[in-house]
Amino acid sequence: MLAKQSEIEQNPISGAESLIDALVDHNVEMLFGYPGGAVLPIYDTLLTSSFRNILTRHEQGAAHAAEGYAKVTGRTGVILVTSGPGASNAITGIADAMMDSIPLVVLTGQVGTAAIGTQAFQELDVLSMTKSVTKANFQIRNSEEIADVLDQAFSIAQSGRKGPVVVDLPKDMMAQVNNDQRGFACRSTRACSLNQVQTQDLDEILNQLSQSKRPLLLLGAGVSSAKAGFLAREFAHNWRLPTVSTLLGLGILENNDPLFLGMGGMHGSYAANMAFQECDFLLNIGSRFDDRLVPNPKKFAPLAEIAQVDVDPQEIDKIVSTQYSVVADAKSVLEYLNEQPSKQTSKDWLKTTSQNKVTHGFKYQTDKEFLKPQEVIEEIGRITNGDATVVTDVGQHQMWVAQYYPFKRPNQLVTSGGLGTMGFGIPAAIGAKFADPDHQVVLFVGDGGIQMTSEELEVLAVEKLNVKIVLLNNQALGMVRQWQDEFYDKRRSQTVFTHQPDFDKLAQAYAMMYYRLNKSDNLHEKLTEIFKTEGPALIEVSIPELEQVYPMVAPGSANDEMLGLD
Repeated sequence: MLAKQSEIEQNPISGAESLIDALVDHNVEMLFGYPGGAVLPIYDTLLTSSFRNILTRHEQGAAHAAEGYAKVTGRTGVILVTSGPGASNAITGIADAMMDSIPLVVLTGQVGTAAIGTQAFQELDVLSMTKSVTKANFQIRNSEEIADVLDQAFSIAQSGRKGPVVVDLPKDMMAQVNNDQRGFACRSTRACSLNQVQTQDLDEILNQLSQSKRPLLLLGAGVSSAKAGFLAREFAHNWRLPTVSTLLGLGILENNDPLFLGMGGMHGSYAANMAFQECDFLLNIGSRFDDRLVPNPKKFAPLAEIAQVDVDPQEIDKIVSTQYSVVADAKSVLEYLNEQPSKQTSKDWLKTTSQNKVTHGFKYQTDKEFLKPQEVIEEIGRITNGDATVVTDVGQHQMWVAQYYPFKRPNQLVTSGGLGTMGFGIPAAIGAKFADPDHQVVLFVGDGGIQMTSEELEVLAVEKLNVKIVLLNNQALGMVRQWQDEFYDKRRSQTVFTHQPDFDKLAQAYAMMYYRLNKSDNLHEKLTEIFKTEGPALIEVSIPELEQVYPMVAPGSANDEMLGLD
């Protein structure tokens, strides 16, 4: 024992070294960040670390890149930013991750402990600012607690409803030498087994499901987050259940699955929204019934008894009143459900839901002068065989992608759902490509969103990441302009761009290939050639300024009150 103590005293380590050791112990393989004065001890230690350190060009970009990485891999994304503006710049990404239940560990620099509370240079009360957009936050006050705090942070980020955790790192604690060389003891984040009450509640749900004549299954991001997509497919097919997904649930059932009715909600399919209004039993697994899915809770699923399964107890009955509920991990629930006897859904109900897909599918009219965004997305879907990792920014293009790309697998779509963050696209595509270099990554972005984080094009160029960026340019903030047209008598205040950057020159500035798609092009041949090239490329497509995303359910309307069906 004395020899061991002597050995420790001869090999003390700094707080920064403890931090890096803890990240290695948690099998971190990639960190996204931006240096600054308060985190210099950490960045100095990173020079000899065993994992990749990706320098983004803005702290918001670091957070979104970590989101893209976490979304694709299911692992915890890690970012490191400096104090003050470094931390505040990351808050948008932290809030985005909180809304979409994406596990992050966010390491923020802080001034020395003696200066905290004095309004020192680049000081910020990070704990107060991030309290409402994190699952938990910590501030290190003794370098010997770093490893334990990191254990807690990684555990919390991945347990229950996943999300971001902030660890604030005063500079003097990173430089402080300590004798903490304890072994790694990470807490398990495996979902707990179901208890007797939960299984009894699930049995009751199955009993009601077996008695229903028009059942409907709703699958949300909670299924993908629990890595239970294959179980959800098995359950849907065992019972022959018509199935609707949320935006973040796209890909759990393949797009061409006969049971899949499409995405529901504001810009969802006719078949999905009509199924909500006509079903007599709705089983929701992993969706939080947000306002884009349920524009008016009082008018939602008026004929149905509703069952909700969610890992977060706060989501139960928060928006939609339910008759049955189970607080549990989606994977544990689906494993149990698949062990029980099943009953086939009536052919009449299946015929009705299938017919709605055929008679009122997504549609658009071609244009003599412009390529339509829908036809570009469809063609890219064919060229990539529906197998690309698809990233979007936020706006009209995001909804067109949700409607027209043929998704095949869970977590294939990387997008900002709950917060709707413009500027998400480019950095998230960087994280997605690092996460899964073997899949083609396609980023769809609008002319508004690309200008919010265009500095991250430099990361694509430096890292030579094979990401194809499809810029759908309507010279407007399309979705906001659409709302102005629908609800503000076409008073287009500050939503139409009278001047734009030369995107060809922007691509050249970042040593990136640039292509323009025109109406006269053979779309299939040109896109095929572009996608054969290696490295990043910007593909600009001019689309009609006034193209709308339909169908659309206006806020406060019932799901079957859809605009733009004609």
